[in-house]
Amino acid sequence: MRSTAEAISSRIKLTVRLTDQVADISQLVQEIETAFALPAEIIVRDTHAVLSIPAAAEPEIRSWIEKTRGDIRIVGEGRRMELYKEVGRPESVARQFGLAQMRGTHAIGHTRMATESSVTTDGAHPFSTGLDQCLVHNGSLSNHNDVRRKLRHEGLRFETDNDSEVAAGYLTWRMSEGASLKQALEASLKDLDGFYTFVVGTENGFAVLRDPIACKPAVMAETRDYVAFGSEYRALAGLPDIESAHVFEPEPATVYAWERH
Repeated sequence: MRSTAEAISSRIKLTVRLTDQVADISQLVQEIETAFALPAEIIVRDTHAVLSIPAAAEPEIRSWIEKTRGDIRIVGEGRRMELYKEVGRPESVARQFGLAQMRGTHAIGHTRMATESSVTTDGAHPFSTGLDQCLVHNGSLSNHNDVRRKLRHEGLRFETDNDSEVAAGYLTWRMSEGASLKQALEASLKDLDGFYTFVVGTENGFAVLRDPIACKPAVMAETRDYVAFGSEYRALAGLPDIESAHVFEPEPATVYAWERH
């Protein structure tokens, strides 16, 4: 009998999104099982769904979805990570996906006005370009087009014109070259120009980085049980035991990183 860890490592979760509201996302499992003769599972959450498939078959199944299902967009992948994003008021989106009923070790979310891209679901945060990795970004990158071209030469693909997707791709590339999340963020201080705050989650990690000028507001709270980040204190005021937390403003050009063991 396999342990839970072994079961998780042998499967990959693809979070997918319908681009055509008329389409039936639940048919996807039957189509995959017919095409690949492999077991698949799906949990539908409104316009999104989490598709669980054998890890070894993920590249082939991902390619098949992209080529044959133009009405479905893959927005994230990982052994643990699930990614949801939509256009609308935050409380409406939270109800839409049933966030209050979900459980996990990490939760990263961002509400934003569109600056570098149009107001679309594709342009919404978080962005994920790697396994169990996602990023939200407050700010603007001035050299994202140049960095995007360089990363495409490294084999990365981008779905939008959003500068935040470039930042996520940059970290994915650095980490694929052997860098830790902390090292990848430190390298971004040299390679990414602009004003920004990055909040990044991985399967076992969480990190925050502000640019050297740090013109975007940021506040953090740390306790023995959790670490939390917000653009202002009132976003953290309702957290458990916040009155005894170490609350501080992260320093410019400094990587703050934590790992779950």
